[in-house]
Amino acid sequence: MDTDLTEIKPIERRADTIMMFTSLEGRHVVISESQSKPDNSKTSSWAHYISHVHVKFGCPVTLLVICQDEATARWAAEPKTIGLPGRPTLVIHAVVLGPHNVPVIIDLAEAVNDVVLTMFSALTHALSEEVPAILEVLADALDTTDTTSAGHIAEQTEVGLGNTDARRIWRELMATKTYRYQSEYAQMLRAEGEARGAAKTLLLMLDDRGVVVPGAVRERISSCTDAALLEIWFKRAIHATSLSDIFGVEDERREEG
Repeated sequence: MDTDLTEIKPIERRADTIMMFTSLEGRHVVISESQSKPDNSKTSSWAHYISHVHVKFGCPVTLLVICQDEATARWAAEPKTIGLPGRPTLVIHAVVLGPHNVPVIIDLAEAVNDVVLTMFSALTHALSEEVPAILEVLADALDTTDTTSAGHIAEQTEVGLGNTDARRIWRELMATKTYRYQSEYAQMLRAEGEARGAAKTLLLMLDDRGVVVPGAVRERISSCTDAALLEIWFKRAIHATSLSDIFGVEDERREEG
């Protein structure tokens, strides 16, 4: 076999989160992965992440696996081996967090005392009935720490919750409440919400005025996230009798065509 292990064709591999920590002992990288179910194909992926980061940064690497059910957590905690049975060449021992070993934190004082543990409480209990209360105290606790760290934790929470109802709850908290630390992502969510509301109001006005709005134009208005542009359209629509009064004749022809 060819001894050249250079990868000419890029292979896309993306970990969920990679964090670099620096202390008096030096640098340390933590690769964080959210795992929703047992998947033996992860052995090769995790081995690649660890070796790649270790070669790139030349420092210790920890694999942190976050699970939302105990069965997956116990699977993830089992050593993952590459090599012959009984003679593995490489063994992966992940640090695993799950609902069985992370407490439910719904007390604000406790959350303020350890916001990172509260974040892990939210991630590991994302499928439980307690998660709305956990997310509420996490959001409030983050407001008591520095804005940079709080912003990172808020974004890590968003990523770690995955495709769950808990993510929707977290997004609503970020979009409807005002916190000092709110990340650019949270601010974007709020702006998108305001734009959707403005677009809906504009369409209702046009319907009330009897202005025919073709499907393509309706979609253009509904999908617009530029608040300033929507405001311009809204002002024009107040006295508009046709789409050309809002978008211009050429624009109207293009949309209808």
